[in-house]
Amino acid sequence: MSSARLPPRVREGDVVAVAAPAGPVTEAWFARGLELMGERFVLRVADDIGRRAGYLAGPDARRVEEFNGYLRDPDVRAIICARGGYGIMRILPELDAAALAADPKPIVGFSDATALLAWADRAGVRGLHAPMINKLKDVRAEDVAALAHLLVDPAPPGKMAWTMADIGVDAGGTREGRLLPGNLALFAHLVGTPWQADTDGSLLLIEEIGEKPYAIDRYLTQLHLAGALRGVRAIVVGELVGCTNPPLAPDQPDDPGPATAVFDERMRAFGIPGLCGAPVGHGSRNAPVPWGARAVVDLDESTIEILDGAVA
Repeated sequence: MSSARLPPRVREGDVVAVAAPAGPVTEAWFARGLELMGERFVLRVADDIGRRAGYLAGPDARRVEEFNGYLRDPDVRAIICARGGYGIMRILPELDAAALAADPKPIVGFSDATALLAWADRAGVRGLHAPMINKLKDVRAEDVAALAHLLVDPAPPGKMAWTMADIGVDAGGTREGRLLPGNLALFAHLVGTPWQADTDGSLLLIEEIGEKPYAIDRYLTQLHLAGALRGVRAIVVGELVGCTNPPLAPDQPDDPGPATAVFDERMRAFGIPGLCGAPVGHGSRNAPVPWGARAVVDLDESTIEILDGAVA
């Protein structure tokens, strides 16, 4: 079990850095996200935040320099990723884990930033799975407010008002463990690296976007064969956006049913119970969730209660 600790709370008016360690930002979306987060914090943004190198927000060396600069800056009290996309795994070996351990600060992101949250956990500091700047304009206002609240208030979120249903092996009762929220593909891709998520005794909260049902099967099966699901006590399935085969036409409503069915079948095969329908992921619902928080899944009531906050 990880011994990662909570970073200190952020205070309104503190400096919060916005970093682009993955894909390049989309200007209009990014500007609106800055407006929303800038209502509560003083944002520090690099002059070249709009840099681009193909599908990356600049060369690896520049992304490392930017992120390490914020890790080492005592005035910066939290770091929010500008967006996900791809690229964070490329720079993990160069990030300054010692700086984060010496001056803990919340790292905020989801999707590709799952790798960053796992990296921070291995460095001894818990992060926050939550919308990034580029995504804030698309999610519910309550999720934006909850993100800011979790950064400043150490109180645990408590029982989440989510409508969920049973999935996986038939079981009752409760399952308690360390909640690890993240992207399925990233959990799988981190297997065998120094930053593989420590899932022993955990409750996984998994979301995904754009993966065909058979690919979801492949990722889950890989995690199982690698032993990465051996200590998992329950899986909570979040948003499965655009996970159909063939892809749906733009005018068709999304259908998470086929992908959810794959989760159900695989979880039954692995003997893992859980819930589905958590409003966490790439859709218009992305409730912020503290990484590594103690949580309880109630399989009789189809609820989850989060017992730790995101900050101390």
